[in-house]
Amino acid sequence: MKKEDLLATQERIAPYIHRTPVLTSRLLNEIAGADLYFKCENFQRMGAFKMRGAMNAVLQLSEEQKARGVVTHSSGNFAQALALAAQSIGVKAYIVMPENAPQVKKDAVKGYGGQIVECASTPIAREEVAEQVQKETGAYFIHPSNDREVILGQGTAALELLEDQPELTYIFSPVGGGGLIGGTALAAHYFERNCKVIGGEPFEADDAYRSLLSGQIESNDSTNTLADGLRTQLGDINFPIIQQYVDKIIRVEETEITSAMRLIWERMKIIVEPSSAVALAALLREKEEFAGQKIGVILSGGNIDVSKLPF
Repeated sequence: MKKEDLLATQERIAPYIHRTPVLTSRLLNEIAGADLYFKCENFQRMGAFKMRGAMNAVLQLSEEQKARGVVTHSSGNFAQALALAAQSIGVKAYIVMPENAPQVKKDAVKGYGGQIVECASTPIAREEVAEQVQKETGAYFIHPSNDREVILGQGTAALELLEDQPELTYIFSPVGGGGLIGGTALAAHYFERNCKVIGGEPFEADDAYRSLLSGQIESNDSTNTLADGLRTQLGDINFPIIQQYVDKIIRVEETEITSAMRLIWERMKIIVEPSSAVALAALLREKEEFAGQKIGVILSGGNIDVSKLPF
């Protein structure tokens, strides 16, 4: 994936997405001891960065693929993103969701015109049911994070951030399936060579941290984390990018995620989901190392059931 691919992606999806704002907070700067610039993807269409990758993927479909529709498996944000992206260009979307996915997310998918197919809440069940839907309908499968066009789409968030705030020394991103941090790392590599990318990941789902250590894709035995968007694992397309261009991954405790999320809600007056707060939590955990730097933080999304806040 080249520099030109990212620029072409940015141009392609621009009419269909929001160019989200970059916010600052004097108090959070004081707490971190650094200058922080928050890229607010919680203000993106459907409430998360995933709209970027989903939109790029559907815009690349052939006419024949568009006629057959698209299918993915997701418990939340990518489900909503693909449903809305497909609806934007008049394409049918089949969304495989675990039966225990939050009702608020199922309702959103239906609201965007997605056709939900329920499955058991295991990664294997998701894949098997998606494969079955693919065979029955001929729909084109788009992976939520391990897909070239999706990764390029997600990379446009960091590209915009670097255009608005050049000379960042670090960008912090949460790590789940690897699409966002993979795209972020490509953007930093091509457009701000001196900017390092740092991942934030819960101790309760630290497969990416262990994957970088072992040199192969690791999985999680359990994913008992508040950051429900980060319970997935890396794929064979994004892992090599992460290995090559991500400086390191910092793991955080559940209490640190809650604390960082509360800080953003209370001090910045914006809604973010727990997965978003992981990036700030990682920065605050090792803030001495980053003192005095100019740092971008990607707030990945704001889709949360406000009746179930952790504070």
